[in-house]
Amino acid sequence: MSELKIQNAKITSTMLGVEDHGIFTCMLYLDYGGAGQGAGGYAMDTPKNIGDKTVRVGTIFGMQLIIEVLRVVGVSKWEDLPGKHVRASASYDKVVAIGNVLRDDWLNFSDLAARYKD
Repeated sequence: MSELKIQNAKITSTMLGVEDHGIFTCMLYLDYGGAGQGAGGYAMDTPKNIGDKTVRVGTIFGMQLIIEVLRVVGVSKWEDLPGKHVRASASYDKVVAIGNVLRDDWLNFSDLAARYKD
């Protein structure tokens, strides 16, 4: 991975739902002021065999990810995320963490995934 930089960003839009491979995920679309990047894309569900079918069910990590994004950004609803400003610790190819613009409060996506691994 290339060098991490911390930059100010505005959340221009979000996605919370099922992506084209059938995986439940979320994405924050960040604008750095001329360049943009997506933050997220983590599987928030997992396959589970139920009878003779395999279905996808939500995970603890998925729920906690939503809660932590809202907490760090400082909103109470997913719908309030667009237009909010965050700090982003990112390389050219990946956003590693988002942070609150006023407090030293960060959400590191990989650390959260490791903590709530199902």
